[in-house]
Amino acid sequence: MACVRLILGDQINESHSWFRQVDERVLYVMMEVRSETDYVRHHAQKVIGIFAAMRRLAERLGKAGHRVRYFKIGDKDNQHAFADNLRSVFKEVKASRFEYQQPDEYRVDEALDSFARSCDLPFAMQSSEHFLDDRKGVAQHFQPEAKRWLMESYYRVVRKRSGLLMDKDGEPKGGKWNYDHDNRKPWKGEPAVPRSWDIVHNHQTLWAEIQAAGVKTFGEPAAANFPWPQDRAEALKQLKAFIEYGLPNFGDYEDAMHTSSDRLFHSRLSFALNVKMLSPKEVAAAAVARHEANPKEVSLAATEGFVRQIIGWREYIRGVYWAKMPSYREGNGLNHQAPLPSWFWDGQTKMNCLRCSIGQSLSTAYAHHIQRLMVIGSFCLTAGVNPRAVEQWFLGVYIDAFEWVELPNVIGMSQHADNGFLASKPYVCAASYVGKMSNYCSGCTYDPKDRLGPKACPLNALYWDFWLRHQERFANNPRIGMAVRQAMAMKPAEKTAIRKKADELRQQMDSL
Repeated sequence: MACVRLILGDQINESHSWFRQVDERVLYVMMEVRSETDYVRHHAQKVIGIFAAMRRLAERLGKAGHRVRYFKIGDKDNQHAFADNLRSVFKEVKASRFEYQQPDEYRVDEALDSFARSCDLPFAMQSSEHFLDDRKGVAQHFQPEAKRWLMESYYRVVRKRSGLLMDKDGEPKGGKWNYDHDNRKPWKGEPAVPRSWDIVHNHQTLWAEIQAAGVKTFGEPAAANFPWPQDRAEALKQLKAFIEYGLPNFGDYEDAMHTSSDRLFHSRLSFALNVKMLSPKEVAAAAVARHEANPKEVSLAATEGFVRQIIGWREYIRGVYWAKMPSYREGNGLNHQAPLPSWFWDGQTKMNCLRCSIGQSLSTAYAHHIQRLMVIGSFCLTAGVNPRAVEQWFLGVYIDAFEWVELPNVIGMSQHADNGFLASKPYVCAASYVGKMSNYCSGCTYDPKDRLGPKACPLNALYWDFWLRHQERFANNPRIGMAVRQAMAMKPAEKTAIRKKADELRQQMDSL
């Protein structure tokens, strides 16, 4: 008789209490299934990365003495669904009990809850032991009738609870909770970007298995030089390298973009975090320790900005997801219906900012938050692309994209499709912002200073048309009223010209 414990592909947590003791009566089950590879089309590196991490965990558990049943993507007895494979295992080992860790995605949670209740065995769902708060923590923090949940309010509670960057009197270190305004500098080539701290693997054999199984992916697999960690030891090395080499300049340039680097000073730890090789508390604590050891080299502003992302925004987004699903995914408050341009799948657009950001996403399965929000997301929002199509692309293309963190960031933050619940203003920009924060405009086919001419940057007409189309909705918004008023103050002929130009751009999006 055996207790069967299921481990999901984003539960690569070697430190989980399940593994502290070896028990021959416990069987761990892991599976590479088409139900997970096929619910959305994924980037090749995402499939390779998750499978490689799963296989490494299974190997390490086996060497430690644990019993493991592993279904590979090409195994003949793999039925490619959690429920079907589990039923087979239950029968094989005469299972007496079923346990699983709390899933982070709504569809998986629903599926496993339904299966567990129908499997005729005692069962339990246990904590994944990863997050600082439970699923309901964010919702419980805010009043039920609150129209908006301000992340800053929740973040302060988490900061106090964690003790990170807090003085003994309960006040934030330095007297301020948030140093976001100090972290918005463009990068002009100095200081030098540190060399990559990626640990490279050869996963050509695994990639061949994935292809042979018929899994449909997109993007560059990079199987011969795969740059993502497979286990906690590798993730810890990457964390250490970022804290040493990236963090000192992270804060100043966290919003900057440049063609010479796909990361600048960003950590690229989001994959390791989201599959739980690392815990948010240890990542944030490592940054704080570095600041406290040498505050002149690692500023408080840089440290706070990083900590806020890890223990503030990340936890907050998860709480919004669980409070608002499943209806949240269908949000389309601005009634945008346009399809994604075809070049989202190959990067072949004449707009250099989007060619760089999307091309990088396709080749590396990664882009940092400003590329995602203020280049790709802003274009989609001003062009009127259907937010569900945008969300599905984001979910597939990024190696760190799991629905609990990706969906609210896209539907709420990026596409303003939740009627402003998550973000009080739409995050949109014209070419001037892109030119300020990057070198993307240099050498571009389009003129960043022109709105209406044949070589005018499409971002400009789309930006002003967005405010004209939605002026009634946003005219009284104190965070963006000036932009709307500028649009409304334009002469009738200029408004007409902008609307005409924007309509032409939307009609020819595939050729921009």
